[in-house]
Amino acid sequence: MMDGGTGQIRYPWEIAPEQGAATEVAPGVLWMRLPLPMKLDHVNVFALDDGDSWTVVDTGFDSRKGRAIWQALMAGPLAGNPVRRVVVTHHHPDHIGMAGWLQSDHGTELVTTRTAWLFARMLTLDVQEEPVAETLTFWRDAGMDPETYAQRAAERPFNFADIVAPLPLGFTRIAEGDVIEMGGRSWDIRIGNGHAPEHATFWSRDDNLVIGGDQLLPSISPNLGVYATEPEADPVGDWIESCTRLSAHAEDDQLVLPGHKLPFTGLPLRLRQMIDNHHGALDRLLDHLAEPRVGGDCFPPLFKRAIGPGEYGLALVETIGHLNHLHRLGKVRRWRSEREAHQGAWLWQRSES
Repeated sequence: MMDGGTGQIRYPWEIAPEQGAATEVAPGVLWMRLPLPMKLDHVNVFALDDGDSWTVVDTGFDSRKGRAIWQALMAGPLAGNPVRRVVVTHHHPDHIGMAGWLQSDHGTELVTTRTAWLFARMLTLDVQEEPVAETLTFWRDAGMDPETYAQRAAERPFNFADIVAPLPLGFTRIAEGDVIEMGGRSWDIRIGNGHAPEHATFWSRDDNLVIGGDQLLPSISPNLGVYATEPEADPVGDWIESCTRLSAHAEDDQLVLPGHKLPFTGLPLRLRQMIDNHHGALDRLLDHLAEPRVGGDCFPPLFKRAIGPGEYGLALVETIGHLNHLHRLGKVRRWRSEREAHQGAWLWQRSES
């Protein structure tokens, strides 16, 4: 529990459901979990009772284990009733990973935003056996540690298709301002950005439920990364804008069902925290840039802890996200490095004006 100015963040359930089990968080709304093979070791998924069938929100990575867990959930907590729809909040693998399998093997309708579907389908079809030239250029521009660069340049990269089932043609689009019926409720669809483009959140008109995906998380901040697909992107600016806009709809008693961690109340405070956290990180980064530095030298002010090999990639892309935002605001300048270790990488320094 955290104290706030006008409210508190509270967690009505202190324990998450066991694998293959479900917790009813509201009438006809089940909370379940799928495991992830990483430090953040789970993703929350939700099932909404539509009477003779279910709508499920998000899916977990695609794997034999994941499919077996879903089969157990369908036979157990879902009582053998079919999953007619899978609603995907955003395109990341832990959320869309098994959507294609549900479509192909269970006749499930896929409902998501257009950008989420296009990104996911594009990435599943873009299998690479070695890093492409654009990725290598992006890493060099970002000031990746030379040893890390040499290692990653020689490895088979992560491929979306490794953990996301093939997506067949056909989906149902949702967009900002739409209303969707799920679990005997009408839900307003509100779109966020920053962590993922066109990330859908769902706000019940009939009670105090909000399905937040990774846009509305307690206690942790989602990654705001820049990638070779859009190297000049400003996810931090998109994130702050989204949190500010969604704050107009937030109320203390809303029960937020997040993509990770525990369901919580106190959304107005949490949105303020998420905005303030990034403003604080940007201020620390500006102080750090009194001297020119490459992106790979800017971890300490942002993360305030040691970054290990398993976290390095996400830390680098989030660092570039913050640097791009400062550059967009005119608070930093950049030029190409002539240093031997980072020849040609962007050097960043606080602007004098």
